[in-house]
Amino acid sequence: MRQCFHEITVPTRGKGLYAFTPGVREWVRASGVRQGLLTLYIRHTSASLLIQENYDPTVQADLERFLSRLVPEGDPLYEHVLEGADDMPAHVRAALTQTQLAIPVTDGAPLLGTWQGIYVFEHRRAPQTRSVVLHLMGE
Repeated sequence: MRQCFHEITVPTRGKGLYAFTPGVREWVRASGVRQGLLTLYIRHTSASLLIQENYDPTVQADLERFLSRLVPEGDPLYEHVLEGADDMPAHVRAALTQTQLAIPVTDGAPLLGTWQGIYVFEHRRAPQTRSVVLHLMGE
């Protein structure tokens, strides 16, 4: 049994989904682990991780529009506005989605479906640099 750690930086340009699947695939391949479990964890409270459709970009746009409707900016309910009007909605959106993913690894590759990609889901309007930690256990 082996463990490997890696960190991937994902720059964002504002709200939306940012794919980083190729970097994950390459790191898993280079690790030499053939069978195991890959855990991804985003080190932020206003962004999240998703496995989502990677073929039709309208899926990603629809997800962004849905969450914007579900968790609107400027709601008078929010008291926390220290970093701007998009700050508290970003925290709520991150709480409703995921900060970690677990993906089986087989034959030295993440076991993703044909149309699945791994994304940082940015919930802030301003560009950010997001950090995702990868932890792979296996043999």
